[in-house]
Amino acid sequence: MTICAGLPFNFLDQDLLLLPQRAIYWQQQKTLIAADVHLGKVGHFRKAGIAVPRDMEQDDLAALSDIIHEHRPERIIFLGDLFHSDMNADWDWFALWRQQHAKIEIILIRGNHDIIHDSHYHALNIALHHELLVGPFQMLHHPLTEVTAAKAKGYVLCGHIHPGIEMIGRGRQRITLPCFAFGDKQAILPSFGKFTGRVAIRNLQKDRIFGVLKDKVIAIA
Repeated sequence: MTICAGLPFNFLDQDLLLLPQRAIYWQQQKTLIAADVHLGKVGHFRKAGIAVPRDMEQDDLAALSDIIHEHRPERIIFLGDLFHSDMNADWDWFALWRQQHAKIEIILIRGNHDIIHDSHYHALNIALHHELLVGPFQMLHHPLTEVTAAKAKGYVLCGHIHPGIEMIGRGRQRITLPCFAFGDKQAILPSFGKFTGRVAIRNLQKDRIFGVLKDKVIAIA
């Protein structure tokens, strides 16, 4: 297991750790927050006859287990798109993982890909919400528009768009890093799942952007 301490970030008087595994550990609440895990995406593609390495699914669950072992969260909040599509064989891996971490409270904020019937989540003791206010943060899946963000109940934490920041090297080589994007009214988390793309976002000068490297998170001016 690789130990990744994360980048400390005090925000709204809350102590957050921005983790290289592309999640946030909220220290006061002993809560892990992750977006867009997309479990079952491997099985979804393989079911359609597309060759995808089978172990990619277990890699994401193993990364979650590593974070749990390191930070000991009492609660996990998934900001939507926990499971990619309808039921497939990968659900069994997830159910086994849930059994191994049965004492942790798990909350899912429903995303557009979360189409599996509620009863399957309830059987694994997973609470479902469309939105949730916890302390100063409003947990959502979809980012809000500028107009709707002004009416939010709290500072929004969300996912959905798999944000990235484009970096240009000295030799003009380009790379798009996953990133945490903290704006005026909301923060968009990078996708936790490895089997996802990313979209380079437009950010304002006052936004705080944190790029994610293999084993650390860096603040980007």
